[in-house]
Amino acid sequence: MTTAQPAGAPSRSSIPPGAAVSLRVSLSEPAGPQGRELARELGVTATFGALMARRGYGADEATRRFLDPKLAHLSSPQTMAGRAEAIARIVQAMRSRERIVLFGDYDCDGITAVAILTEVIRGLGGEATPLLAERFAGGYGVSDQAVDRILEAGPGLLVTCDCGSSDHERLQRLADAGVDTVVIDHHLVPEEPLPAVAFLNPRRPDCPFPFKHLASCGLALSIAAGLRTALGGSYDVRTCLDLVAIGTVADVMPLEGDNRSLVRAGLRQLERAERPGLRALAERANLVLSAGVTAETIAFDLAPRLNAPGRLASPRLALDLLLERDPAKARDLAGAIEAARTERRSIQQRMLDEAMAEIHDRQLHRDPAIVIGRRGWHAGIVGIVAANVVERTGKTAAVISFDGAVGRGSIRAPKGVPIYDLLQSSREATVSFGGHQAAAGVELHEHDLDRFRELFCAAAFEHLKSSGAHASDGVLQAEVMLEPSDVPWDVVRNLDLLEPCGMGNPLPRVGVAGARVVRAQSVRGGHLQLQLALDRGHILYGFAQSMGHRVAEFPPGARVDAVGVLRRDSYRGGTSVAIRIEAVGPSRS
Repeated sequence: MTTAQPAGAPSRSSIPPGAAVSLRVSLSEPAGPQGRELARELGVTATFGALMARRGYGADEATRRFLDPKLAHLSSPQTMAGRAEAIARIVQAMRSRERIVLFGDYDCDGITAVAILTEVIRGLGGEATPLLAERFAGGYGVSDQAVDRILEAGPGLLVTCDCGSSDHERLQRLADAGVDTVVIDHHLVPEEPLPAVAFLNPRRPDCPFPFKHLASCGLALSIAAGLRTALGGSYDVRTCLDLVAIGTVADVMPLEGDNRSLVRAGLRQLERAERPGLRALAERANLVLSAGVTAETIAFDLAPRLNAPGRLASPRLALDLLLERDPAKARDLAGAIEAARTERRSIQQRMLDEAMAEIHDRQLHRDPAIVIGRRGWHAGIVGIVAANVVERTGKTAAVISFDGAVGRGSIRAPKGVPIYDLLQSSREATVSFGGHQAAAGVELHEHDLDRFRELFCAAAFEHLKSSGAHASDGVLQAEVMLEPSDVPWDVVRNLDLLEPCGMGNPLPRVGVAGARVVRAQSVRGGHLQLQLALDRGHILYGFAQSMGHRVAEFPPGARVDAVGVLRRDSYRGGTSVAIRIEAVGPSRS
């Protein structure tokens, strides 16, 4: 039987840290008559018109609302089951000067939801005590240890944020101790009724609210708006939209409907850089918020930093940063968070190198899914490593950290793979599991690792077979071509209209055909930089992660095809355009 290996175990060979699936370029067709006509009617570039046409949009009001989402487009909250009861109980607590404990999960959604309600309740004159779940002291949700901490705070009312939907026993314990609970959550809802005075979750079967994909931070904002209406005063809850954007994007919620309106407004609020904590955090990340913020800025720069303390120890640092109003204290907190992020990245890189080496040595990439476990790996970082393994192999990945006989792991997958269903088929080899189809966690005994791998891979194979899907074939298809008649800067400005991009509204992969290499160089970290000239004299600055070893393939004057993401070149300023290259090769045009 194969057991989990100790951290740092030697391997027969290794994979370079940047090793990944080798992707070949596949270009799409140029803009056709439909795309050009849509471009004319919308007043955009041919490239953008072709993209919108291929995504099924037309020159109608729905498209114009999509490109210009507003808060006025939000669904009316009046139909949200539990909302009126939640607001009424919180207002009662505020008027009677009860202590309100706000308890949230340890990730960005829970942290931002707690921050929103803490700010608003305090801003409206109430007494709010914020607490967060601890990954290594009780774990997710309202655990028994969390109940002890909540009771120590002496609340008259508990409001949970991003947890509580399935914490029946612990909420009953609180009720028995005389503490009322309002649950604000968006996770799956069990059939048993909750022992709570109010339960706000759009996934409730009896909830007629039309948009079912609000994150908990979005729900918290809705409650905040209701409190402001009930209590009056001059508090502007729109100042919390930056937190809604962070929590929604970080929780990988669909960026459509209400979420699109909320996050677009939140991005603009972030650009104002009014919150000292986020301003200090951006400085640490070398970001100038006023220069423009996208959902990608949140996903890759802000959210990982806010999550870092909770992955290693306590998430409290992140909450304190968001609530801090003193710039000097905010800078100190941002420094501590940056140190946690640096430590997290170091641990993550070691774990990823070990995981990729084992995958290579044991040829695990040949399995329908990759299941890998090891003693000593950090349980707070397995999710990030799993996501990296997916990116590098194109396979669903379960990465498990064993501490003694029991392991805790995270599972990530390519788009369309139903992770929760795969776990259901593998449940006989698990202690417990939870999550949803896009991301999940699992616990299992070390002696069941091989059995779990067998069941999980069998379930993954059945999914691939029944869906007609297959593992990455090494070809990256451009969604739309950069039209030769378009100015790249104009295309980038049009692409800004798609923001926020993410789940349900992906960043488009743009193809560039026949570009001439002006310069190619390998840069620090093993990456590739290209300067590409287009036929009409426009320049694109390309960056290809982990492709520095291919620099000899691109001599000056060579013609190449590339697929990647077009964006503003923040390093060169002005109207320079960069392409983050995902695949590049000799031109076929």
